[in-house]
Amino acid sequence: MTEFLAEIIGTMILIIFGGGVVAGVVLKGSKAEGTGWVLITIAWGLGVTMGVYASGNVSGGHINPAVTLGFAAIGEFPWAKVPMYISAQIIGAFIGGVIVFLNYLPHWRATEDKGAKLAVFSTDPAIRSPFSNLVSEILGTFVLVMGLLFIGSNEFTQGLNPLIVGLLIVAIGMSLGGATGYAINPARDLGPRIAHALLPIPNKGSSDWSYSWVPILGPVLGGIYGAIFYKSVFLSEYSIAFWISSAIILAILILAARSELKEKPTKADNLEEKLS
Repeated sequence: MTEFLAEIIGTMILIIFGGGVVAGVVLKGSKAEGTGWVLITIAWGLGVTMGVYASGNVSGGHINPAVTLGFAAIGEFPWAKVPMYISAQIIGAFIGGVIVFLNYLPHWRATEDKGAKLAVFSTDPAIRSPFSNLVSEILGTFVLVMGLLFIGSNEFTQGLNPLIVGLLIVAIGMSLGGATGYAINPARDLGPRIAHALLPIPNKGSSDWSYSWVPILGPVLGGIYGAIFYKSVFLSEYSIAFWISSAIILAILILAARSELKEKPTKADNLEEKLS
């Protein structure tokens, strides 16, 4: 099996597990309907575990463009292979989304909530605020990639690493995922979002492309910075890339904090201003 095919299959398995559990929880008539966030985070973690088991021996089990880009940024992966890996990951995620659609065929028409249908395929924020949502995706992916490098620097029983990676995904989902649904993977969001746009889902509504840049840019920035931060701080191999990326991330954090924490005028304040 080629690396290209391995990344397709690994990412497809990730979405079958992850998109599948969301479908089970949110679609009407499913036996898992309403079972909630804990079930979702556990199944996503198991999806990553199985995706890495399926592809790890061939391609390294990236199944995530943010991981591929992060490893490339610190010289742990050749840049020449990056386009091929990312293409495979998006294709695999798209196929996974189609399989989830087919598995829940009767439930699409039974579900009236258009947002719930979209949630099976892609992420959306609990509170829509672009800079804050971007920060959440940056932080989640920063922890993911740095966590992967932590795991790689330790010795585990052979074959145990994918399970540890899955537990990392569960922890990120439970602790940081509530803000945006923790895409932490551009392919995980983009591939199935394309599937949502193309599939004949009854009353599916918008694919929300206006938000789609957040789960792409956030994980890319967070993944690259997580890898650079690890190499600089934990291995003491500082570079100009560390200082530039640190400045960019800091600027985004400050903009998000200023946007959310500044006092916003209330309706009473607006009325008082009009009367004065």
